[in-house]
Amino acid sequence: MPWSECAAEAESAVCARHLARVWGLPGTALGLPAWPPTTRHRLHRPWHYWWNAHLLDCLADARLRAPDPEREVTIARLVRSIRLRNRGRWTKDYYDDMAWLALALQRIGEHEPVRILLDAVWAGWSVDAGGGIRWRSGDSFKNAPTNGPAAIAFARAGETDKARKLFSWLENRLVDPDTGLVNDGVRADTGECVEEIFTYCQGVFLGACLELSEVDAAERTVRAVAAHLAPGGVLRGQGGGDGGLFAGILARYLASAAKRLPKGPAADVAAELVLDSASACWRGAAPAEHGPLFGPEWTDPVELPPRGAARDLSVQLGAWLLLEAAAVLDP
Repeated sequence: MPWSECAAEAESAVCARHLARVWGLPGTALGLPAWPPTTRHRLHRPWHYWWNAHLLDCLADARLRAPDPEREVTIARLVRSIRLRNRGRWTKDYYDDMAWLALALQRIGEHEPVRILLDAVWAGWSVDAGGGIRWRSGDSFKNAPTNGPAAIAFARAGETDKARKLFSWLENRLVDPDTGLVNDGVRADTGECVEEIFTYCQGVFLGACLELSEVDAAERTVRAVAAHLAPGGVLRGQGGGDGGLFAGILARYLASAAKRLPKGPAADVAAELVLDSASACWRGAAPAEHGPLFGPEWTDPVELPPRGAARDLSVQLGAWLLLEAAAVLDP
């Protein structure tokens, strides 16, 4: 089956199981945080702003894969509902969340909220710890999951100077010179580097490299991922909750690297990581109501009824991200 068909099945399953009105209001649609949902989940509690940003990003992928007027209606409802559920505002106290939503809104051409979000994100920049944007308002932590997507968003907005400042901070403060992997962040008040390794940190750094034509850094990152974060050639999972999205985000930018890097070993490895991960994910999926159900670790088969992480919207979105990335590489 072509990967585009697998991605279409993932889209259908996620939308059928998770999309629901906000508080019963007509013309709204937001992703329920778990399936099957509890009463609390049906009220869209807890509020996962950045999960829904990635739901919007997945729909943007699907729009490129197979344009559909019905999907345009869903996209418009989702955009409206994110703002509604966020108490009528685009902005939040978390700069990383706003950067993720800015990226998704850029892709669907929503210029006004993108400007609001980018201005709010840049307000998190400060000179301590050599620069960089804070993780959240009032916090001293500065990390790759904020500065990476922000760099990509500013580059795509044509604000190259800001994007380059963010890229340089990531390169100089977070890249481990021995492994080539991107560490999580820096505590600006102490200067301590938090040497935790998450797949999505590699993904957003890779995306920034590609937007700024930093080919050597991009190829180094692909090699580092293959050497350290893909046992058996499959991207490793990082559980449920927020971690359910991490490997899917990396897959998105690996597919972009496979298409945009010069032909050669790094581009080939990037493609292999995406396609081998997609094969494992698809094999391990369980046939459930409305379509395939995916697990947090793509090498492990999913059991029914869904328990734990497999219930999370984030985990299902991570797999959908992966399958859309594979579809980009369809011959």
